[in-house]
Amino acid sequence: MQMKKFLNPLLLFVTAFIWGVAFVAQKSGSDTVGPFFFNGLRSVIAGVALLPVIALLGNRAPQPVDGVKNRKTLILGGVLCGTALFAATYFQQLGMTLGTDAGKSGFITALYIVLVPILGIFLKKRATIKTWISVLIAVVGLYLLCVTGGFSVQLGDLMVLVCALLFAVHILVIDHFSPRVESVKMACIQFFVCAALSFLFALITREQNSLQNVFNAYIPILYLGLMSSGVGYTLQIVAQRGTDPTIASMIMSFESVFAVLSGMFFGETLTAREGIGCVLMFFAIILSQLPERKK
Repeated sequence: MQMKKFLNPLLLFVTAFIWGVAFVAQKSGSDTVGPFFFNGLRSVIAGVALLPVIALLGNRAPQPVDGVKNRKTLILGGVLCGTALFAATYFQQLGMTLGTDAGKSGFITALYIVLVPILGIFLKKRATIKTWISVLIAVVGLYLLCVTGGFSVQLGDLMVLVCALLFAVHILVIDHFSPRVESVKMACIQFFVCAALSFLFALITREQNSLQNVFNAYIPILYLGLMSSGVGYTLQIVAQRGTDPTIASMIMSFESVFAVLSGMFFGETLTAREGIGCVLMFFAIILSQLPERKK
């Protein structure tokens, strides 16, 4: 149990790193392939990649905490997670289409670190004072990191805020189901549900795509399918088991920091403002992980 206390946050940091690096691939791939079809392809790849993992793990896969395998609960959890994931990514893309720039979109999306404990109140998951302080420090850090210009609210910003709310719901759904089902199987179902909805909306919106465009973007699609979706979201489901959802959301918001750092690797520079934002976020995570004082 003590080992798991440190392993789960570490796995969530790895998840944030994978997602942060994925911003470069996502920007490259979405320039040539439509957003719905793009998300559908990466989700299919992620789901297919997990099938041999499930077969190899067999009975060694992480089992439900109560030891009871319930197929209906597994399917329900996978469907709800996949639907929330699809809706969140859709509203994020819609907001950016309506004019929200990438930095502001990243900041508003990461506001799920505030929405998770707020929604958790209705689910009787009360956060401690220390956790709330950590969340507020992290939000300030995110603002310094992501928002460089003025902050005026537009229609696109509201769409991205809906995206943040849906990602908060996604985190809480995982928190509810991950102790009750086999995590990797639920992740696999999640990807196929997300893929089905993405392809359906690509047909409804008559999204224009060509085989040549898909071939031109095969490297970003493979990275996002295998790493960002397949590995990242699966690690999220596995690592969230037994982790406070508010703390988990704070650690995963570090994808913004890793996105900036990966941009530096490809020639971008880190400003003093962004550096202060990164430091504040590191401080918030460390503060949230400090043990509570015994009464």
